[in-house]
Amino acid sequence: MAYILNIETATTNCSVSVSKDGKTISLKEDNDKSYSHAERLHVYIDAVLKEAHINSSDLDAIAVSKGPGSYTGLRIGVSAAKGLCFALNKPLISIPTLDVLAHQVKTDGGVIIAMLDARRMEVYSAIYNSDYTQIRETQAQVLDENAFAEYLEKGKVYFIGNGVEKTKTLINHTNAIFIEGKLPSSNEMSLLAYNKYKKSDTEDVAYFEPYYLKDFVALKSKS
Repeated sequence: MAYILNIETATTNCSVSVSKDGKTISLKEDNDKSYSHAERLHVYIDAVLKEAHINSSDLDAIAVSKGPGSYTGLRIGVSAAKGLCFALNKPLISIPTLDVLAHQVKTDGGVIIAMLDARRMEVYSAIYNSDYTQIRETQAQVLDENAFAEYLEKGKVYFIGNGVEKTKTLINHTNAIFIEGKLPSSNEMSLLAYNKYKKSDTEDVAYFEPYYLKDFVALKSKS
């Protein structure tokens, strides 16, 4: 029996869950557009542990969504996860954020394109077949009307994530299916983290860093 704490903060969705043998048994999340992860994350961790009726010492591992995504969100989530691993002497498991997002799509055919909004007309995306095997690596790409044409010509393509909003303004194809309003959630991390835990596929806590994909760019305040 394995209890895993899952932390997902790569987007505006601050999401925390506890899983038992790969099944989510408690979940707390809130999509606050103000990125208030620093204030909410540890409150949510306490809440899901209480709901699961376990103590932090009962956890077998800590899992964190590793990116790509928001620079600040990833830093907060990874810092919290590493701190818990050090304090509790537990292993750290990292899950690619786009894998987490792709697992929200249930289909027996076509391909899944998980995408997160980046700057301007850019997205971070990865492509999977219907059994979630990655068939194109994660990339930062600038969108245009020909984006993903090779996949759209072959069959149904399911677009998911907060990159969908800008994508649907450019792509008009009968095979394009846009799944709107979805963000990565720690709920889908449960099984992914458990599968890694069973294989002892863990990270070096001291040296692990988020996968930013691109360098951080500080934006000037509008005020």
